[in-house]
Amino acid sequence: MAQRVIESRPIGEFLTNRQKLVVMGSLMIAMFISALDQSIVATATPRILSDLGGFSLLSWVFTVYLLSSTVVVPVVGKLSDMFGRKPFILAGIAVFMLGSAACATAVSMPILIAGRGVQGIGGGILFGTVFATMGDLYPPLERAKYMGFMISGFTVASITGPTVGGFLTDGPGWRWCFYLNIPVGAIAAYAIARNLPTHSGGGKLSRIDFPGAILLSAATV
Repeated sequence: MAQRVIESRPIGEFLTNRQKLVVMGSLMIAMFISALDQSIVATATPRILSDLGGFSLLSWVFTVYLLSSTVVVPVVGKLSDMFGRKPFILAGIAVFMLGSAACATAVSMPILIAGRGVQGIGGGILFGTVFATMGDLYPPLERAKYMGFMISGFTVASITGPTVGGFLTDGPGWRWCFYLNIPVGAIAAYAIARNLPTHSGGGKLSRIDFPGAILLSAATV
């Protein structure tokens, strides 16, 4: 059961090795849905174009995801240092699920692109916080060993994504490539909410550099 920790010390100091592995497994599920989505969507693209049209907008289906995720990573990384990882990880999963639902119900290419943008924000939040949480769990000498497990999740997603995407596209339809993220995301959110302690870095809203965050995001775009 997750516990509340308000300390400047790393989360890992409050957990046993077994608890660390459970938390890491929960984080791997969260990252898996983000990585899996990329390879699944690429496989389903021909059927998506057949249903929605908008071939001239095709590149934005992928570009908007990468752009929105890149913009939020540095900002969310800093905010999670100040206010704790758990709220941002859960928010990232929720946003990603919302974007997936929007994509799954899209009736035109612009709506699909907007949904992909929301997905990218959620994916960027996850990317910026999950790896930072790994740093909180393990000291530098152990991180490389456990980082391999996280990288293996990306590898499995890349290998299985085209197969799963093809099966869903030819079976229930391409929309299920996005619907799939919702139950998997719910499982990840439950696991993280239950196992990851609430840890605050003692940040205050008055210490946030809002103009700098806006300028950084604009410059990235």
